[in-house]
Amino acid sequence: MDFWTGLLQAMLQTALSPVTAAFVIAAIGLNIHFGFTGLMNIGQAGFMLVGGYGFVISVMNGVGLFPALLISMAASAAFALLLGIPTVKLRGDYLAIVTIGAAEILRMTARLANISHITGGPSGIQSTRFREQFNALSPLPEGRTTVLGLDYFNTGVDDWWSRIVAWALVALFLLITWLLIRSPWGRVLKGIREDEDAVRSLGKSPFSYKLQALIIGGVMGGFGGIIMSLPATINPDGMSRATTFNLWMILLLGGAATILGPLLGAILFFVVRLVITSVASEFVPASILNAQQAEILAWILIGFMLMLLVIFRPQGILGNKKELAFND
Repeated sequence: MDFWTGLLQAMLQTALSPVTAAFVIAAIGLNIHFGFTGLMNIGQAGFMLVGGYGFVISVMNGVGLFPALLISMAASAAFALLLGIPTVKLRGDYLAIVTIGAAEILRMTARLANISHITGGPSGIQSTRFREQFNALSPLPEGRTTVLGLDYFNTGVDDWWSRIVAWALVALFLLITWLLIRSPWGRVLKGIREDEDAVRSLGKSPFSYKLQALIIGGVMGGFGGIIMSLPATINPDGMSRATTFNLWMILLLGGAATILGPLLGAILFFVVRLVITSVASEFVPASILNAQQAEILAWILIGFMLMLLVIFRPQGILGNKKELAFND
């Protein structure tokens, strides 16, 4: 297999990865917050952490898979209420400060040695127990399957079953978002984003709608955290400020206030980073650029591309500048 064939296969593998799907789901939730409602949430990783830990801890304590999912959703919704009730009335930049602070408080709390018997501390929780029930639901036969040159176990840790469920959830949440935004409820959200006072003059409560949007987008973020935990490990540092930063890059790249923007943005984000790293490692001598430096270069170039995107196409690849721009 030559380099370019291997690179294409690696690109497909990355695009179909459950991790990519997890970021798509979390970015869909962020899109409801920012793209459609105008909430400057810089703490989406906090919702991922709450949802992921809510699911894992529940299963580790003997709760069934589906009750654990309900607990995870309830935990994400509760976090949205605790965070949103005192803050959704804040102006965008102040809300951003509060949300990133809240997410960091959660992450540092999960790292505490005093509660490591619950959260696993800085090392997180590593166990196959919270995956066993998930694997038991798989209808796939035992063995391996090769599709488009990608070969995985049908059911296991890095498997087709995880990919099927993860991308089915992506499709479900994209459909839910499309239906919500086309509804009268979604039109109110857009009205709040454009002119909150006008919505208030029509007898609608911007506070109530913002809180609802925060809960719905937060629950979606929680599902992103669940998908991140499915390889049988969850770590608080895996859902840090960098995770939220990556989600914002994904959303802005694909296009905020669009249905498919988070999907396109996530795939491009991970694939472009892979391409830059692989090409640099293959064609640039290690004496000039080693593997670690190639990874750093990829981040630099992605950041530079994001700057160009914000300057020349602030609405993103799929976005409509008339509907949403940074300087509106």
